[in-house]
Amino acid sequence: MQNRIIGQVKRVNGPVVIASGITDARMMELVYIGDIGLVGEIIKLEEGNATVQVYEDTTGIAPMDNVYGSRGPLSVELGPGLIGSIYDGIQRPLEDLRAMSGDFIARGQKALPISHQKLWSFKPTATLGQEAGPGSVIGNVAENDNVIHYVMVPPKSKGGHITFIETAGDYNVDHVLGRITTENGEEEITMCQKWPIRTPRPSKRRLALNVPLVTGQRVIDTLFPLAKGGTVAIPGGFGTGKTMTQHAIASWCDADIIVYIGCGERGNEMTEVLREFPKIIDPRNGHSLMERTILIANTSNMPVSAREASIYTGITIAEYYRDMGYHIAIMADSTSRWAEALRELSGRMEEMPAEEGFPAYLPTRIAEFYERAGMMENLNGTSGSVSVIGAVSPPGGDFSEPVTQHTKRFVRCFWGLDKSLASARHYPAISWLDSYSEYVNDVRSWWDKKSNGSWSKDTQTIMELLQKEVKLQQVVKLVGADALPDSQNFILEVCRMFKIAFLQQNAFDDMDKYCKVGRQVKMLRIIIRYHELGTEAIKGNVTLVKIRRLKVVQDIARMRGIEDLDKLELRLEHSMKQLGELYE
Repeated sequence: MQNRIIGQVKRVNGPVVIASGITDARMMELVYIGDIGLVGEIIKLEEGNATVQVYEDTTGIAPMDNVYGSRGPLSVELGPGLIGSIYDGIQRPLEDLRAMSGDFIARGQKALPISHQKLWSFKPTATLGQEAGPGSVIGNVAENDNVIHYVMVPPKSKGGHITFIETAGDYNVDHVLGRITTENGEEEITMCQKWPIRTPRPSKRRLALNVPLVTGQRVIDTLFPLAKGGTVAIPGGFGTGKTMTQHAIASWCDADIIVYIGCGERGNEMTEVLREFPKIIDPRNGHSLMERTILIANTSNMPVSAREASIYTGITIAEYYRDMGYHIAIMADSTSRWAEALRELSGRMEEMPAEEGFPAYLPTRIAEFYERAGMMENLNGTSGSVSVIGAVSPPGGDFSEPVTQHTKRFVRCFWGLDKSLASARHYPAISWLDSYSEYVNDVRSWWDKKSNGSWSKDTQTIMELLQKEVKLQQVVKLVGADALPDSQNFILEVCRMFKIAFLQQNAFDDMDKYCKVGRQVKMLRIIIRYHELGTEAIKGNVTLVKIRRLKVVQDIARMRGIEDLDKLELRLEHSMKQLGELYE
């Protein structure tokens, strides 16, 4: 903590502190309150007074306590050692804090986000005299067996020629690994960078979103795909499985690095993440999932103001790895709790409330967060992406409340969770009627290449059948299923089969918890082929009862556990052909 006094405490209102006699301070400056040095941020300056948002419990702070300035904004420390770490909302390592103060974090406790003593094996990749601009890579270190950490020239550098490059060896993050000569003199390059959390890291340009983020969840990948660099909201009432859906995506998606932000959720949910993630084996490399995961835990019993900073901390770390050319997936659970923190802070600052007490700038803040996602061409010429998957917890499952409605404006994918599906133990409980994805056309060519062109036609067919089913179900409620002809009852049968055999997924089944792309394509093709052959058979006077009694139809209902799907499809073709010939 720097001892530059910039004012004194005038009034304390929960996490909001009013300081008077302010001199030599600026907006969004990181400050420390009192002798114990509570971390805060100046969010308003007016006639010698400053409003400070404090990220710790302010109990014991009194008028006339000193306020110390830092001359810089709230920033995160970036360097090797982030992977596998667990931080709070302002990037304090929780494991180090526990070692210092026990199970309860002491106020004013400080710890460095990454170790400055640990040695990393540096391998230079740049040469003397080489030109190096912002983002240029001068070398790398192996953060673990899965992640190579690239040592980059900071984005704010003016760039120039390399006049010094360190030889290969073991160094800490503060060791000078290179120097570049610029117009303003020499710049030293180390493994460690700092970046303000509220400022997006720069890139050259945005790229098209045409590659899907494969999650291994069939209802997502097939019906409502998310592109790498895309944004999605997962709204749902209590008990519908928002957190479990995010856990499944974090466990199995093909992102290189996962940033999981527990923002205002219950402590037991984060505990489950901490216990389960180290045990989950990444299907791509056979290592623990924690070797590509960064956790930010800011649970409901932690200071409410730190929730507001936690999502910015997470997305800044994600942008840092994106600059190295990695694909990052952010799980924000949940943005509703973050919005509630904004509402509480706004109320304490006596700002004019808008809808349901939320501040008028809520849509702007939501937009600022989601707009930092994207597939980017980085300053060093590589490409990387940040995909944001934000859970929303509308009170009572009401999707018309402000946070859900404003979020829908800024995301292109919507996975609405259905309470009735969750009650029926249908997981993932993503409603195929309320959900949508605007990335379908963007990723169509990728999927068609993986399926020999069948994906577009098959997904369109099954969505049309699901829409027809809704209308037929309304008729069934009025007159009963017996009043429908077999051709229409068969549509209901196909949709029922699709829900049981395809949309449902068992997270405890080794074969079903993660479904590869090729397997998803085959399973969908079997359902569509069943519809095509069955429709032809019914036109040839085969009864629906006879079709249902086929052994292969019963096997299709259980195909989630069948390994050889090609054989199943051949059996389907053969059985339906035999049935048709019998009636002819």
